[in-house]
Amino acid sequence: MSKKKAKSARQNKTFEMICTSNPKEISRIEAFLRQVSTQLHFDDGTMYRLLVSCTEAVNNAIVHGNKSDPKKKVVIRCTEEEDTLTVCVSDEGTGFDPENLQDPREEKNLMKENGRGVFLMRSLMDKVKYKRSKSGMVVEMKVNLH
Repeated sequence: MSKKKAKSARQNKTFEMICTSNPKEISRIEAFLRQVSTQLHFDDGTMYRLLVSCTEAVNNAIVHGNKSDPKKKVVIRCTEEEDTLTVCVSDEGTGFDPENLQDPREEKNLMKENGRGVFLMRSLMDKVKYKRSKSGMVVEMKVNLH
């Protein structure tokens, strides 16, 4: 069997974390991602990109998606697919139009306290897309591992 076939036959690994819509939950993200990193053996640069992007996505899910409602959950799912890690952050909110966001680099937005999360995720990850699910909104982020 060739290396390519052996690699594609390998079982995908999936990791999941569920948290409440409490900003204190964000501190758990680093430990979760370190566990994923240990299992998948990715480098410090990838870890940094994932940590910043996931923190932003979870914060957005808690504050904007779930409106900080402690009854609503945020799910973080990481799936290794060959040389790519796909991270999905799901909330129970109504969603938003990610194409209708203001550019945080514009002069009028430079001093605003918020509005940079989606920009950071798009800058740090190889691919970012948003989709609605039956229960809320999902941000899907992909990063190449090799």
